[in-house]
Amino acid sequence: MTEKKEIVVLVGGCFDILHPGHIIFLQKAKKAGDKLVVLLESDEKIKKLKGTSRPVHNQKERSLVLKALRFVDEVVLLPNIQTEEEYDEIIKKIKPDIIAATYGDSQNQYKKRSAKLVGAKLKLVTKLIGNYSSSKILDR
Repeated sequence: MTEKKEIVVLVGGCFDILHPGHIIFLQKAKKAGDKLVVLLESDEKIKKLKGTSRPVHNQKERSLVLKALRFVDEVVLLPNIQTEEEYDEIIKKIKPDIIAATYGDSQNQYKKRSAKLVGAKLKLVTKLIGNYSSSKILDR
């Protein structure tokens, strides 16, 4: 009797202020496989992407919140990555079967390239959900 291979789904992001859009995305990503792994961006990267007042929660705090979700199996704390090659090395170590993404995500071209690198599928699991955005929440 052969053991069924576990299907690993990989997602990535900042997940600074967890909102319903994040939850729905992560739930749908988990349904695409057996194990959901989240790559969690560094505080330095978020500061560079979203401004000096971000992140609201540091990487360790964001990880704690994500790990508390029953559908998240593992959180990988990313260092301050500067190049695509650095992401590639991490993706090669994880060897996901699926990289889950959102329709219309500006990063999908990179996710598609990463999927091809390890023979994974890029699976678009959801559209942008509502008008949720950590940045918009903070602007209120």
